[in-house]
Amino acid sequence: MGKIGWSELLVILLIVLILFGGKRLPEIGSGLGQAIKNFKQSFHGSEPKEDASSKNSESKNEEGK
Repeated sequence: MGKIGWSELLVILLIVLILFGGKRLPEIGSGLGQAIKNFKQSFHGSEPKEDASSKNSESKNEEGK
């Protein structure tokens, strides 16, 4: 008891896939990744850094005006 093997992990992933569907899994994964990233940054006391993709989208929006 205590260790999770490959078969148990596959069953868990299959249940998650059935519950949330294939379309929502990338959204959930990226949201979880952002949450972990923000938690680590707040834990270490560093300021959040903006992604290059968000900077590019902001500059495109300003050019379009």
